[in-house]
Amino acid sequence: MHEVVIEQAGSAGLITLARPRALNALSLDMIRDLTAALLRWRDDDSVAIVAIRGSSRHPTDASAHLPFGCFCAGGDIRFFHQAALAGDPALEDFFTEEYRLNHLIHHYGKPLVAFMDGIVMGGGMGVAQGARLRIATERTKMAMPETGIGLFPDVGGGYFLSRCPGHVGEYLALTGLVIDGKQALAAGLADHVVPSAQLPTLWAGLADGSLADAAALARHCVDSGVRTGAAPGWPDAGVDRIFGLPDLASMLQALQASASAGDAWAAHTASVLAGRSPLMLHVTLEQLRRARAMDLAAELRMERDLVRRCFHPAHLGRRGTAVEVVEGIRALAVDKDHHPRWNPARLDAVRPEMVAPFFDSPWPAHAHPLRDLA
Repeated sequence: MHEVVIEQAGSAGLITLARPRALNALSLDMIRDLTAALLRWRDDDSVAIVAIRGSSRHPTDASAHLPFGCFCAGGDIRFFHQAALAGDPALEDFFTEEYRLNHLIHHYGKPLVAFMDGIVMGGGMGVAQGARLRIATERTKMAMPETGIGLFPDVGGGYFLSRCPGHVGEYLALTGLVIDGKQALAAGLADHVVPSAQLPTLWAGLADGSLADAAALARHCVDSGVRTGAAPGWPDAGVDRIFGLPDLASMLQALQASASAGDAWAAHTASVLAGRSPLMLHVTLEQLRRARAMDLAAELRMERDLVRRCFHPAHLGRRGTAVEVVEGIRALAVDKDHHPRWNPARLDAVRPEMVAPFFDSPWPAHAHPLRDLA
């Protein structure tokens, strides 16, 4: 069965991620299929608009799936774990080709619409955030949760999170917390929130030409009264105050002080950070701060450097199961004990010399895998 369903209806190119058993987590084959379809339609005058959705399992039939309900849960982390331990070179191909796909989507010459229903995380965010129109629903569960598996928010995460209002980007990148559709709208990570029941109508409108372009689709959302305002009371007032501080030590100290004064949000946030990889929290904060001044191509090149260092942290003298991301995936998805053994185990034990080499490219500029991104 195809994991990506690609079809054309009238002037609309329609893509359905069809790996529902894995919550539409991206495989290398899926990335290649998406890239091939987008490149083909980019130069096809018969295609005026492209739309991407996910699918979910039918509640009464494990072999069947329904459109909508889950956009994409991210990259295939079980593959990451197996490939890292086996030394499989396909792991390198995965990230290079995924980041190229992210760049293609952000710079796509035709309107691209992402129907961000259900889970939209990690690699799913990389597919959705470059879209011209990003439609969320009341079922949207959005996050960049990579610090929880010993990684950093990649797939352009440094680029789009660093451009969220204020310091919301640092907050989402470091904590990996899940937000809903209204919160995504407030964070600048969605353009509309519509009832999930309307998605089939919108999709059908693209297919039959009654919604011929992104502008018509956007007008339909507005005219139907389904666009919502920002989420009331979100983000917490502490987000900018805490996550705008210069370093993690200052953030943690401020969170603990507020928690001691009875601030429930601060106490919860400190608790969340305590479960993330201390090393990758430091790397992620540096990534976001650097990315704010970068264009997308430069940021993706930085991410390609970072992900290579994450799986091959030679400066730390680690390999195999001792690598932070391998340990994080083990705890979450392999053994499922949810108790990763981070090294170092505490934020204050992370030294600058552990962090800085992550940002040294392992390739000379002329040989970088993403050297030709414009």
